[in-house]
Amino acid sequence: MVALKKTLIAAAVAAVAAFFGYYGAEDITILKDGLAFLSTGLHDYLELPSFSNEPGKMYVLDLLHPKPTPVELQIKGGLDLSSFNPHGISVYTNEADDSIYLFVVNHPQQKSQVEIFRFVGEDTLVHLKTVAHPLLFSVNDIVAVGPEHFYATNDRCFSYTLPLMITLILSMPWCNVVYYSPEEVREAAGGIQSGNGINISPDKRYIYVSDILDHEVDVFERLDGERLVYIKSVPVGTLCDNVEVDHMTGDVWLGCHPDATKLSKFDPKDPPGSEIIKIKNIVSDQPVVTLEYGDDGHELMGSTVAAPYEGKLLIGTIFHKALYCDLK
Repeated sequence: MVALKKTLIAAAVAAVAAFFGYYGAEDITILKDGLAFLSTGLHDYLELPSFSNEPGKMYVLDLLHPKPTPVELQIKGGLDLSSFNPHGISVYTNEADDSIYLFVVNHPQQKSQVEIFRFVGEDTLVHLKTVAHPLLFSVNDIVAVGPEHFYATNDRCFSYTLPLMITLILSMPWCNVVYYSPEEVREAAGGIQSGNGINISPDKRYIYVSDILDHEVDVFERLDGERLVYIKSVPVGTLCDNVEVDHMTGDVWLGCHPDATKLSKFDPKDPPGSEIIKIKNIVSDQPVVTLEYGDDGHELMGSTVAAPYEGKLLIGTIFHKALYCDLK
């Protein structure tokens, strides 16, 4: 049995700065050295609210700086920046030479593809490759496991409205996780109602997938040959979006949506709220689920991600803003 412990907002998180008003920061991931990467400007995706049709941008934020300030990343190479529409992101560090690769889900013209960049200098991404494949049908998020290797979640199984609505109404678990490498592309796990965030444990042994419509996080064990074996599901009682993992403790952090209707039918007088959930000991027989932050939408609308780093927390949203917080 999972214990859901609700903590007061003032006792857990204190916002100290806000970035990207009404542009959003849909996904955030942080390196062990405190460099945070943020994807911003997601629009025209699954009829979710957006307040800007400008091309998306990537930012980097140094959490070790006394006054962290987002810096826009310059993108070099052949990528069409006019249609750049970034969604989920992941970072892979090659331990052989410490090179850093940034993987970005991109939705140009409402398509799904993955862009692979190399991070160079302090503020530059060099575009290396675009990955598109029929199995990468409606990619939401990715977790990189090599310089050109990743797992990706599909958040729907149809592109047309009617069959998509039927699968949602009947709760059909037809979404999946796809494994991609230059040598092979295949389904790695199925039976998911709507795959959203995905991430990996610090020891690289487990893969975590948020099934947003089932209100739970699925745990898979990663075996030889990049096979995924389902272990368990942990209910969280809310619509869980992106997944981040504390590199020191292994705690799982989730950006969540308490009310799907308010999110899809945006009303500024009654905005969608935000919830941040933490799961301790997720692989154990007694994981502990706690609500670390909750807001009715007047401070933060539509939280999608919560990325921790040594007493700090970055919270991102679909279209509103990002919060830089102290953990108490």
